[in-house]
Amino acid sequence: MTLKHYLITDPSFYGTTPDHLELALDVVYSHRLPDFALFRDKQTADYAALAHTFVTISREYKVPRILLHGDYTLAHELGADGVHLTSSQFDAIAEAKYLGLYVIISTHSHEEALKAQELVADAITYSPIFPSPNKGEPKGLEDLKEIVDKIEIPIFALGGITTEEQIKAVEECGAYGFASIRYFI
Repeated sequence: MTLKHYLITDPSFYGTTPDHLELALDVVYSHRLPDFALFRDKQTADYAALAHTFVTISREYKVPRILLHGDYTLAHELGADGVHLTSSQFDAIAEAKYLGLYVIISTHSHEEALKAQELVADAITYSPIFPSPNKGEPKGLEDLKEIVDKIEIPIFALGGITTEEQIKAVEECGAYGFASIRYFI
């Protein structure tokens, strides 16, 4: 199995207007086309318009799985493939699945990862693996390997993954993929 690449946007790298977002995506997708792409912007008041631009451009580049952050209703309305729920949205898994969405949920402990599996999430992110700005103490590769061995649903390693060496280490732990903001910039 080939390690899956999961791009996560951040407004500090992708801008805060549809035009800036489109230009940034053109640059990023021209260099590294991910298997999964997530539009995440926790600051904008115009999330729906930016999300629409994100879905449209990602479709043009034929990104296999396009996701929105947190808002499963909007993801469904805009024709995104799925939603990436926060670690406080476990109760939304069933509703998002009912809408036919691919559901990834953020997890930060073995308990959360097991809960996500019980609630039939399609995949999880598990973080932070490496040091990452404002994300707390890194879990490390040993802990990643433990959770990979514990659960059956796909796990994306997340947090501080910016180099090919880190990607290789995550792959050797048996992760399904890795998610990153800075790797794709």
